[in-house]
Amino acid sequence: MADKHHIALIGSGTIGLSFAALHLTKSTTSTVSIYDNRPDLYDYITEHLPGYIDPAECSEKSYSDRITLAPSLKAAVEFADIVQEQGPENEDFKTKLWPEVEKFARSDALFWSSTSGITATVQGKGMKDKTRLMVVHPFNPPHIMPLLEVVPGEKTSQAAINKTLKYWRSLGRTPVVLKKECTGFVANRLAFALFREACSLVAQDVVSVKDLDAIMTASMGPRWSVAGPFKSYHAGGGEGGMQSFMEKIGGTVQNCWEASEKDVEKFKINVKAGEKWEEKMWKQCEEEYGNVDTADRDAKTKKVLQAAAGEKK
Repeated sequence: MADKHHIALIGSGTIGLSFAALHLTKSTTSTVSIYDNRPDLYDYITEHLPGYIDPAECSEKSYSDRITLAPSLKAAVEFADIVQEQGPENEDFKTKLWPEVEKFARSDALFWSSTSGITATVQGKGMKDKTRLMVVHPFNPPHIMPLLEVVPGEKTSQAAINKTLKYWRSLGRTPVVLKKECTGFVANRLAFALFREACSLVAQDVVSVKDLDAIMTASMGPRWSVAGPFKSYHAGGGEGGMQSFMEKIGGTVQNCWEASEKDVEKFKINVKAGEKWEEKMWKQCEEEYGNVDTADRDAKTKKVLQAAAGEKK
């Protein structure tokens, strides 16, 4: 269990509510304040937050008195140990927010951004003390998925990083510190690289949306839940490990890496966001899946994670 902390959450969208559920569920002593300028905040939180919390882990009675809705940014952050923002993915918003937070927050509070791509160095350019600000990027939904990408800015202190890692580990999560800031960080870079290839194959009529998803969930999905690509292919090389793997099929690997570029010329399909090819993918997704039951998805994901954790032990 985590020590007692007060966490101020700025923004109450799906990521904000998911983080609220995580903080409240994994610590029975920590408190959460939420600041959001939406006029129906109380009704919104009352209706939607319970859907993120498993009653078997945490009853409403056990967390209802540990959450407050702040009337102002100052009221939200002034007593917080941690300030975590989930606001719009907009550089102007974030660069204006942090100097305001800094003005009202304690001098030892940690500052975390859940951004998907705007670095801490960029976000903190208007701050006086940049040493406490870092990106803590979740893999959605964070109340279920263990990963937190911790991405320090150029001025982030090692002490702030260490405190951040200690907190997340105390909640049973998997924080990973990136050595450098980069566009999209690592999880999204990997996910979107695979997504691009998936889109390209569907656009070329090599495979349907439904069948591509079946290929993923029947192969890489279960394998990568217990071993990432490096460990998987290292194992695939047998006694010779990764070197043996690459010596055996490195040519095929290289051909696959180059295939997307060749397909652009062959099929005249260049997979870029906002272009004509997307319509085929949208249509198939709607026909096959309609509105996805995320509760069912999340319940199954939890079972996979529990099984994988048991296997690792």
